[in-house]
Amino acid sequence: MTFHAEPNIYVSQIELKVQDLQRSLDFYQNIIGFKILNQTEQKAVLTADGNTPLVTIEQLENIIPKQPRTTGLYHYALLLPSRADLARIIQHFIKTQFPLQGASDHLVSEALYLADPDGNGIEIYSDRPASQWEWKSGEVAMDTRPLDIEGILADGDEKPWTGLPSGTIMGHIHLHVSELKKTEEFYCNGLQFDVVTRYGGQALFISTGKYHHHIGLNTWAGIGAPAPAENSVGMSAFTIVFPSETVRDEAIGRLRQMGVTISEDKNVFIAYDPSGNRMKLTV
Repeated sequence: MTFHAEPNIYVSQIELKVQDLQRSLDFYQNIIGFKILNQTEQKAVLTADGNTPLVTIEQLENIIPKQPRTTGLYHYALLLPSRADLARIIQHFIKTQFPLQGASDHLVSEALYLADPDGNGIEIYSDRPASQWEWKSGEVAMDTRPLDIEGILADGDEKPWTGLPSGTIMGHIHLHVSELKKTEEFYCNGLQFDVVTRYGGQALFISTGKYHHHIGLNTWAGIGAPAPAENSVGMSAFTIVFPSETVRDEAIGRLRQMGVTISEDKNVFIAYDPSGNRMKLTV
């Protein structure tokens, strides 16, 4: 999974606001297969390998339900190490009869879609080998086709599901944004991501290192969609990892030249994209 390591710039974790911490913990442990890295009365940090934080969930005192037609999280995507791991979690979902929202073959990857109890979208996927991805004029071919569930299960190793494998990482995130022009300038001119696929005028997918996408951006919540209330269920922040302080400082400099306000807290720099999506810029 070298697309999520130096020298690339990528997303490593996400922080979510939920209405009921214990309800969410039951879901994230028993349905998704996370382990708890650490926990307080209002917050829990979740991990797959027992060491690396991937998802943080927090229950705010004055939390309100997820607001529709706003910017913010569309889904975050957990990347499994192999197709066999995808087969195991499919068997787990069949056994638990947990309802999925979708299952798709994207040519570059095979993916399952579901939501947590608060409606936060989740994708769980495995990549096809990068040697099989088709590129043309700088764009990678992606599609949404029916997933071959039977084929995946047939290629599985029949080992029992025991939770998320330790090699699971944050593969990408997909965000609702209010428009695409300034958004593209922010992520591509500012943070140095490359556009790898466009879906008409409604979505674009960006990455570094020729990954199929580290971040997806869409206007499906509506052009001009407002940011959600601060105390609404949803994403509170996501983390972007840079290969060095030099590369990060250069990105911060470009963002500041674009008029973006950057704050700092214990060597973590915080920025907001043009749609109000909050991110932490780390090394």
